[in-house]
Amino acid sequence: MSDNLGFHEENLRRRIRYAAVFLSMIILFGLIIVWNINTGNVRISISRILAILFRRRGDAVEYSIIWKIRLPRVLMAAILGGALSLSGFLLQTFFANPIAGPFVLGISSGAKMVVAFVMIFYLERFGTFSSYTLIIAAFTGSLLSVGFILVLSGRIDHMATLLVAGIMIGYICSAVTDFVVTFAEDSDIVNLRGWSLGSFSGMNWNNVKLAAVMVGAAFLLTFFLSKQIGAYQLGEAYAQSMGVNIRIFRVALILLSSVLSACVTAFAGPISFVGIAVPYLIRQALHTSKPIVVIPGVFLGGAVFCMMCDLIARMAFAPTELSISTVTSVFGAPVVIWMMLRRQKGR
Repeated sequence: MSDNLGFHEENLRRRIRYAAVFLSMIILFGLIIVWNINTGNVRISISRILAILFRRRGDAVEYSIIWKIRLPRVLMAAILGGALSLSGFLLQTFFANPIAGPFVLGISSGAKMVVAFVMIFYLERFGTFSSYTLIIAAFTGSLLSVGFILVLSGRIDHMATLLVAGIMIGYICSAVTDFVVTFAEDSDIVNLRGWSLGSFSGMNWNNVKLAAVMVGAAFLLTFFLSKQIGAYQLGEAYAQSMGVNIRIFRVALILLSSVLSACVTAFAGPISFVGIAVPYLIRQALHTSKPIVVIPGVFLGGAVFCMMCDLIARMAFAPTELSISTVTSVFGAPVVIWMMLRRQKGR
């Protein structure tokens, strides 16, 4: 009887913790959206923001600033931040290592390399390119990097060595990108440099809709795989005993993580450390590794993290804007160092 009571009390405490973490992130999400919209060269009061958002009434200039510039940007930061964080979670599940992430494994650099080729090619011949073209290019680059890492994983048993190999792949892809940029036209270099630094500026509603559809589909598919991910976290043998087809499951993880990281790279350029830092922080806050809880938490946490970093990037040295990757590195890198130190102590 006492064991039953203790179990129910523990279960209740766990649920309260989950509710508190999610409620805190939802409140932060709403506050940061309003803060982002309110902050800028033109300050708009909260009452006018709410009137423009919910009643579609207000000054024409302020209405245009909110609906055409600030709201698409902050929503894109939320969508892509969640995507990058979820991509990191999937890669960490695949490699069974919390240090694995799109940036560390060179996946973002591979996507950047192919996008650079495509941008220069299309700008030289057609003068323009579509969002779909960039997404396909980024996805191709992501798969190339992942494929190379998978080939190495068959020959390298030690995970630390594999991570170092991923970092080397990132450097090689970056070197190839720099080589291509050296021989590109000046006008192409301007476009490429602005994109390669990483930024959520210049987003529009077409970008938001496309990213929302692609990232939303990948999120739902990942959520539906929660049970299989939970089994896989307990070991391949256990997952197989639960009826999980390991080969198909691993391919699904790679494809989903590649689609998510490709969307981020295509629209905002390479962004560092979000895919490692946020999943770790969310798991620590929730005190669980249950995928059905962690997956939405990781996505929401990534959204909040990137929206906050984007606000800092815009306002820290206004009117000069920092690259988003600079800010995410400042906040994300210490988390990764702290995580590695804690893991070392736990050994």
